[in-house]
Formats: sequence, C-alpha cells, structure tokens
Amino acid sequence: MSGHYPFGGKANRITVFAFFEKHQMSLELQERYYKWWFDFAKNAVDQDPDLKAARGVDFQHYPFGQHAETNFHLHDYQWATAMADLGAFIVDVILPKLSHEDQEKVAHDHEALLQTLEKEREASPRAPVPDVGRYRHV
Repeated sequence: MSGHYPFGGKANRITVFAFFEKHQMSLELQERYYKWWFDFAKNAVDQDPDLKAARGVDFQHYPFGQHAETNFHLHDYQWATAMADLGAFIVDVILPKLSHEDQEKVAHDHEALLQTLEKEREASPRAPVPDVGRYRHV
C-alpha cells in the first residue's frame, strides 16, 4: 500500500519533490498536501494509546520531523523534506497497523485530495523552478 504515496518505498525529498512537480503543486498546495497527511498521522497517534505515549509529543509542533521548517535548497524543498520525514513515520508505523479496509479508505481519500488540489492548482499556480544546479545548497 505504501507504494501509492510519494513517500512510499525508497523515497526521499527528491522523489517527493518530483511528485509535487508532476502534480504542478505550488508551495501553498504542497503545504496543504503535507497538512492533510500531518492531520492523518496526528489523529492516528492520538487514537492509539501506545503511539500517543511514545510519539504524541512529536505532533505538538507543526510541521513534524527532524527537518521541519528547513528550506535549505534553492528548489524550495521545504515541504518535500518535511513530507519525507512524516511519510517515513506513516509508512513504518501507522500504515502497518491499519486493516486492509482502512488502508483502502486512506487510498481513496488520498485520491480525492489529489483531485481537489488539481482543481485548485489554477488558482495557485506553481512558480517556475529557478535555473540552478540540483545539488547547490544555500
């Protein structure tokens, strides 16, 4: 199931960024995509007593993860990096706990989210990517 999401499999910030580019998401839409997954993960943690005790503190701050609020790349990888961190937690901890039916519901809701963001893309177009080398950091 994790392969259906940009953070599934052997994903990193570049594969998530490629997903955002493929869907032509502006930074605003990238954050909305990230926020949807953040809320999903926070709700899953809050509803599981063991996860809440162990990881609840991680969701007291938005965004989640080691690279939260870090935009160290000229291509604006902030949300891709944060999504890679959050996605690793979702794939490794939350998705394995879900039943097949719940996983199907998440996949369906995810598809609906992408359709919604696609419709909103025209109102919030993606800024052109700067012409700099991929690995040139600030």
